[in-house]
Amino acid sequence: MSPPFDTEVPVLLLRLDRNPFHHGTLGAIRSLGRAGVEVHAVVDSPHCPIGRSRYLYRGHHLPTDGAYGTHRTGETAVADGMSDDRLERTLRQISDRIGRTAVLIPMDDMGAIATARLADRLSGRFLLPAQPPGLPERVADKAELAELCARLDVPHPTTVVPRGAAEAAAAAEELGFPLIAKWSRPWLLPHGSGLRSTTVVGAAEEARALYARSGEAGSPLLLQRLVPGGRGTDWFFHGCFGEGAACLIGGAGRKDHSWPVRAGLTAVGRWLPNPDVEAAAHRLAEHLDYRGILDLDFRFDPATGTYQLLDFNPRPGAQFRLFTDRAGLDVVRALHLDLTGRTVTPSAPVPGRVFVAENYALLSSLVTLPTTARPFAARRGRTSSESGGRRETETAWFATDDPAPFLAMTTTWLGQGGRKALRRTRRRVLGPPRQRRSEPAPGGAARPERSGAHQHAGDNGTTPSRR
Repeated sequence: MSPPFDTEVPVLLLRLDRNPFHHGTLGAIRSLGRAGVEVHAVVDSPHCPIGRSRYLYRGHHLPTDGAYGTHRTGETAVADGMSDDRLERTLRQISDRIGRTAVLIPMDDMGAIATARLADRLSGRFLLPAQPPGLPERVADKAELAELCARLDVPHPTTVVPRGAAEAAAAAEELGFPLIAKWSRPWLLPHGSGLRSTTVVGAAEEARALYARSGEAGSPLLLQRLVPGGRGTDWFFHGCFGEGAACLIGGAGRKDHSWPVRAGLTAVGRWLPNPDVEAAAHRLAEHLDYRGILDLDFRFDPATGTYQLLDFNPRPGAQFRLFTDRAGLDVVRALHLDLTGRTVTPSAPVPGRVFVAENYALLSSLVTLPTTARPFAARRGRTSSESGGRRETETAWFATDDPAPFLAMTTTWLGQGGRKALRRTRRRVLGPPRQRRSEPAPGGAARPERSGAHQHAGDNGTTPSRR
């Protein structure tokens, strides 16, 4: 039986990086809405796919002059003039429309960092986890994460923070090519600069050139050994932690398919127990006295035989609904229960459960032609005896009780976002125009993109906001 929710306390889902295709937000809307909770969310427009859900009580909008975090004033992220003060005013206005205290759940890193900074000023209007001051910002900082892993003996790729352009070039030579370059605080990158949060670097001069833009980036440059990816090497942990860093619910999963292939968000994932990943997640949470939801990305490194932590995201991952137990509990439901003073009682886990993001699974299948049918094999209505008859597959978009978002996504995605994705698919299948007549690399191995290529979650790089 599902736990008793305080349905008098609504929830606001906040996303500062605009993305009408963020299926994680849709998953949270459906999960809480099905539990009888009144769900409010910041959406791009009433007509975007997320805004069409029957479980969304009301959509709210940020100021239309830009997304939060595109410019910088000291260490305060702003967007086209949207300072912390302005964000606070916007949230207060939304709170006035809601009419009572609500649970606030950020759905991206920028939102988690900003709301933690504003927690005291939002008290009485919103319920937030009692995090240590500045914790989301610290764990999202790539340089601080590397130091934290070193202190706790959590495997992490070898990382260098160069103090000059010559040192950056020398460190790059020592780490070996290709390597990964990251900006320590990617949310401070100025909009329109062309700088990417994570870049694959293939030469010392590329590292030197990136370092020269440190002042523009607003945070230090990191150079990191690239952990090679491959089928079955990418893992993640999603969890919700309460007082004393007690794990209310959590689980480890494997990324079976991604988009972009081998370097992107989870297109198909599976809930699989992994003691090494789970132990590392619990060790981090306990050391930090972490409270709330987290999403960690790992990659298995055959050179060391360890699971290397790549990213720490202080918010729900887009595929969080994969970790839904037999009673329907997931991380966003657990957080609502915890913040409203309810007891969180996990039921039996459902290992083997599958998550499919239909649009990205399709693109991944088009690239990995020999396994085209695999991402959709579990969508044929099969059930799992472990889940008490529930379908073993959680789809990101399609739901029989809430079909409108899927239909809107299909129409909008094929008409807008799909065009970009299909161009990327065509490039990956056929290669760049000047290379399409060339012979493939031995073994058909894909070559890593050079400087300027964004590496997505699980590719030894920063997890982008649009997961």
